[in-house]
Amino acid sequence: MVAEIIRQLDFNLAYAKKLVQDINEEQMTIKPGIGLENHPAFTLGHIVTSYANLVNLLTGEFILADGFKEAFQRNGPGDPTLPSEDSNFYPSKTRIIAELEKQHKRLIDALLKMDHKKLQSDLEWRLSSFFPTYLDRIMFVCVNHYAMHLGQLAAWRRAMNFPSALKEMK
Repeated sequence: MVAEIIRQLDFNLAYAKKLVQDINEEQMTIKPGIGLENHPAFTLGHIVTSYANLVNLLTGEFILADGFKEAFQRNGPGDPTLPSEDSNFYPSKTRIIAELEKQHKRLIDALLKMDHKKLQSDLEWRLSSFFPTYLDRIMFVCVNHYAMHLGQLAAWRRAMNFPSALKEMK
């Protein structure tokens, strides 16, 4: 099961990078309309913090680049904080991608070292009625949560008249 999760993670990382490859620094914080408040800078940075939180759950180590927690961490649905359009509030696109790659590697390393018995262990958290085990939470964060936010970024691209990034994936 871990190998399958890693394949999803690798695809998601490649797709995330493709989604922003043709977006310049100034465009990273544009909000093109209502419902598209999660601009590219926030979307990718938020994925970074979710990975750092998951690695912390699996290893007990919360490691995140300076400024990322303050800029990107949210308390889930209902958090009234909206991303800023001030590009100076966020790290550069290059730095966000670098931290995304770093957290991606950390997460894969943690998954490969994880005790397979622990994967089936119960885990109490906000969505445990849907996802009661460590494996369920890992799947949620690595597949569902990541895909939800990449879908937001794909919608942002359409609103900004960028071409499909998925069409270019091979």
